[in-house]
Amino acid sequence: LSSCSTKMVKKEGTGTELPMTGDKVFVHYVGTLLDGTQFDSSRDRGEKFSFELGKGQVIKAWDIGVATMKIGEICQLICKPEYAYGAAGSPPKIPPNATLVFQVELFEFHGEDITDEEDGGIIRRIITKGEGYTKPNESASVEVWLEGRHEERVFDERELKFELGDGGSLGLPPGVEKALQAMEQGEEALFTIKPKYGFGTAGSDKFNIPPDATLQYKIKLKTFEKAKESWEMNTTEKLEQSAIVKEKGTQYFKEGKYKQAAMQYKRIVSWLEHESSMQPEDEEKAKALRLAAHLNLAMCYLKLQEPGPALENCDKALELDADNEKALFRRGEALVVMKEFDRARADFQHVTQLYPANKAAKSQIALCQKHIKEQHEKDKRLYANMFQKFADRDAKEAEQEKEQEKKQNGSAMEIDENGAQEQTAA
Repeated sequence: LSSCSTKMVKKEGTGTELPMTGDKVFVHYVGTLLDGTQFDSSRDRGEKFSFELGKGQVIKAWDIGVATMKIGEICQLICKPEYAYGAAGSPPKIPPNATLVFQVELFEFHGEDITDEEDGGIIRRIITKGEGYTKPNESASVEVWLEGRHEERVFDERELKFELGDGGSLGLPPGVEKALQAMEQGEEALFTIKPKYGFGTAGSDKFNIPPDATLQYKIKLKTFEKAKESWEMNTTEKLEQSAIVKEKGTQYFKEGKYKQAAMQYKRIVSWLEHESSMQPEDEEKAKALRLAAHLNLAMCYLKLQEPGPALENCDKALELDADNEKALFRRGEALVVMKEFDRARADFQHVTQLYPANKAAKSQIALCQKHIKEQHEKDKRLYANMFQKFADRDAKEAEQEKEQEKKQNGSAMEIDENGAQEQTAA
């Protein structure tokens, strides 16, 4: 391994694959000093030890040594102090300048899950570690090389320069942009992307990818420039940028890319929602942009069949403009999807009062009334059945009570008769 660490294989592992930087590895180990004194053992604890390789979560000798192991391998690592706990040691168990001996067994390893939900949707294996601590943010300008594979077929190989958020227009699935936001400059990594973050149930005609396909992307992030964060921009910049991303969002919306469109509109909200002490003229511009962003977000979420966020954005729009026709109408649509027909009808009625020419609202009222009527009929049948069940149950209980009384009366008579006979005999 190095002049500071020695590795001896005690039992050969299987296969050819070795763990990569960032992989989560699962091992058992026993640690002893050179004189054989044991200071730690995962085996004694009865549970495997796991860590992310190459991230400095363990001593240096481990990061280097475990990276050379195969699954099932058992090895001995002799670790000089500079690759272990150094001059300080780790009191009380490990003295200063101690050479340590570890017996390590590697059981399994797998890539790092980089999704927010940790649902296994995007798994990263690092081929070459990047530099620095910063990573691209939303809207960062990135320069990348990438290769997309489906099964054994390379379907996409390109060098690209683009802004994160625009990947959809270049035929990149959402998972690639998510992957780039986890990378450091100069990093090369392999990503396994599940359908949810890939081309989904639709697949891709452009690349001849079937529905529900898992994809592999090899990506190298050559360089990137972070987009300015909200606090780095003044009001003028925020208003200018908001107008630009609004156009981007509209373009995505027209192309049916509702998730990408929503991402753009969300940026307007995050930039302008808490912007205060503006000039009256800027205040008006900001209000108009925020209103448009919330209305368009509501529309995107309706298209994505997500009524909850659609409703929230309509409420936000109505805070800015209490009688807004689109906000009331779209909130009504969201409520219909949520099967809240009474509330939906109230919104559509409000629209027809304020905007009598809106024919769509009138037909929606009729639709809501039809649903409400159907619901009432359903409830009636349900309650009728329920009452019938209760009536039947009560009748049955009354019958059982009568039977019980008869039995009790019968046994009481027997006692009386017996009692009477006894009295006579006495």
